[in-house]
Amino acid sequence: MAKVNWTFQALEDLDEIAEYRAKYSEKYASFLIDAIFEQTQALEAFPYSGRVVPEINVPSIRELIVQKYRVVYSVPDRSQVHILTVRPSSFPLGEVPIGGAD
Repeated sequence: MAKVNWTFQALEDLDEIAEYRAKYSEKYASFLIDAIFEQTQALEAFPYSGRVVPEINVPSIRELIVQKYRVVYSVPDRSQVHILTVRPSSFPLGEVPIGGAD
């Protein structure tokens, strides 16, 4: 089983996403954050289940798509997963501010 660690950046991303989404629906914001945590828990058993991030093309840098968001993570070895960032899936990494996935 891999240990899933969240970076400060990834947790900050989640806070910003939740705040942005809560402006429109607190219920949906809560549902979305719960879904992201639930999906990333599966990485404990299946750390390589996400696809390789196309922009980076490095086998140890992967992503899960949850709703409209990309959960980018690294797998340095089978025992560790580091959640790096959570970004809108409709844009390449680094091109859009957090939250703006509309």
